[in-house]
Amino acid sequence: MEQKFIESTLGLMDFIADSPSSFHAVQTVCSMLDNAGFKALDEKEEWKLKAGSSYYTVRNSSAVIAFRLPKGDISGYSIISAHTDSPVFKIKENPEIVADGKYTTLNVEAYGGMLMAPWFDRPLSVAGRVFLKKTLKQVLVDIDRDLCLIPNLCIHQNRDANKGYEYKVQKDLLPLIAQGDQKGSLNALVAKTLDVSEKDIADSELYLYNRTPARIWGLDNEFFSSPRIDDLMCAYCGLKALLNASDSKTSKISMLALFDNEEVGSSTKQGAASDFLATTAGRIAEALKWSYQKQCAVKASSFMLSADNGHSFHPNRPEVCDPVNRPVMNGGVLIKYAGNQKYTTDAYSAAFLKDILDKANVPYQVYHNNSNFAGGSTLGNISQTQFSVPTVDIGAAQLAMHSPYETAGCCDTFYLTEGMTAFLEA
Repeated sequence: MEQKFIESTLGLMDFIADSPSSFHAVQTVCSMLDNAGFKALDEKEEWKLKAGSSYYTVRNSSAVIAFRLPKGDISGYSIISAHTDSPVFKIKENPEIVADGKYTTLNVEAYGGMLMAPWFDRPLSVAGRVFLKKTLKQVLVDIDRDLCLIPNLCIHQNRDANKGYEYKVQKDLLPLIAQGDQKGSLNALVAKTLDVSEKDIADSELYLYNRTPARIWGLDNEFFSSPRIDDLMCAYCGLKALLNASDSKTSKISMLALFDNEEVGSSTKQGAASDFLATTAGRIAEALKWSYQKQCAVKASSFMLSADNGHSFHPNRPEVCDPVNRPVMNGGVLIKYAGNQKYTTDAYSAAFLKDILDKANVPYQVYHNNSNFAGGSTLGNISQTQFSVPTVDIGAAQLAMHSPYETAGCCDTFYLTEGMTAFLEA
């Protein structure tokens, strides 16, 4: 495996390790933007923008839009969109459940459509955000150690376990955190981690996350496995593309839009169905003193990559894949099609992107769902209801999507970054 592919994947693995929740992912993104000279904009304040400068704005601490203004006349937007969230277990209020006085478990609910079985018997911990009383100051928290685990029921007590089982979150998937009755222990641990009093915590949003480290593996080190590949891989590649792209090669505004809550439908103030992208574009237009005619012309000349990973051909279950469109890991940028428009790719948008990838010598492949299976959707078609521009759905091919430990190809982090960079420079 070439070193450039390994190095690109190692960078992604570090990014994922620093991003145990969507809040931490945005914090990590903002830190990288700060280091690159981007200036933070507050949605609550008036924006003053300067040609040739780079900016970002955050909503709900879990969604971020970054953009770079060209120095000359602006002809459109080149937008890369992705999402910061992954399927996970959210911890409920009053989190401890004491089982017969002997053990303490955490009361959780499912966030997003997940594969539940792989969550068993893994080291887990808790991350999210906390708000403090009086000031309502937000603080991110990561209890950075192996803290809890969801224990499986042994085969001797469930002889049909390998014949299929319908898991019930409230019964089967409560993580074990302590011996005996430890009511109030999680709040106390969070307070201790943040070095505040328990009385100072007004509220919190806390999630479980998988502590199993990311690893590169395979005969030629061609694969890697990690938590949260979907969709932090696309978020990271989009960020690297924005940072790497030359601002002298385009007259378009280069933009990265990372939304939250894609896994639960995007219909939140920080999701792709919100006004976040449209409002940001509107404020850019007003700050640059564009007429309404100019705004419409710029928008009509824009293009979006909706970036979210897709399914690789599965070696053990070929029958669930399309008979002829069978993308593989390390095969390059995935271009995703769906007749029901869950993916927004059409002939024009696909041709537009293929031309860019061909010129940049970036390999690509196509994805269709097996027609007998209902495929997933992503944020591209949802964002169109608020900001309608030609869009192509892309990603990387991966296995075990929505598992707490997913698998992808080491070459594809590099290919996706290179393809996105070429798009921003086109």
